Amino acid sequence: MSPAVVAAAGAGVALAAALVSLLAGLGQRRAAPRRRGSRRRRARMARLARGLIALGRRIGAPAPPANLATRIAAAGSPLGLGVGEVAALKAAGGALALVAGAPLALALPGRLPAVALAALPLAGFLAPDLALAHTSRARARAMEEELPDLLDLLRVAVEAGLPVSRALGQVGRGHAGRLAAEWRAAAAQIELGMLRSQALERMASRCPAPGVAALTGALTRAERHGAPLSDTLAAQASEARAARARRVRERAARAAPKIQLVVALLLVPSVLLMVAAALVAGLVR
Repeated sequence: MSPAVVAAAGAGVALAAALVSLLAGLGQRRAAPRRRGSRRRRARMARLARGLIALGRRIGAPAPPANLATRIAAAGSPLGLGVGEVAALKAAGGALALVAGAPLALALPGRLPAVALAALPLAGFLAPDLALAHTSRARARAMEEELPDLLDLLRVAVEAGLPVSRALGQVGRGHAGRLAAEWRAAAAQIELGMLRSQALERMASRCPAPGVAALTGALTRAERHGAPLSDTLAAQASEARAARARRVRERAARAAPKIQLVVALLLVPSVLLMVAAALVAGLVR
């Protein structure tokens, strides 16, 4: 493979990675503590995102897919981006990837320029989708870690006689995680007059962790039919805690082959080199 091929492929991958990093960083910093340095970085990324959105709208944003709003909500709506803004980012990413990689793609031999010119805008166009998927997975993992403890606290608050909306707000205000923030937002919406079912539905759409859907279903059934919540919340907390323990064991099992690979590729050759050095030194003497 010639250096031009590598450079052309690297240009498209680099731009796609930059757009992924932009949106993923926006989604992560949305829940991070507001320090001065993070505010500056957030402001810079916001300006970059606004510039890309303006470019995409000038080019002509494509029609968004039907599930784009759901994916944006699951990613936490980074920087408050809507469906139109993300569609404009996709258009801008495709155009920039083509412009950045075209000089290198045209230098490729044979029929590779046509392939590269088709692949570069596709990579830039799909970069925001990859960013949303990455951010959704990160949010889901963080929320799954928080869920068991928050469910236990919610059960205690409900058993103490607090209404569900107030219990959600109290538990959410006592924690700084992403799931707790969504509980605070849902409680605030209910206090402002939104229907509880609608607020819970929005909360479920913004929380990609599987256990949150079961929680909102239990809360909705309790409101509709008067079903008791205490036992349900206790069972869901136990299930979420068991799932968290299972994930820890799976991560530990995946780590074992990696450790063995490090031992095989680094430690064993280093020991053999030391032995070989000693043998060479003995032969020289």
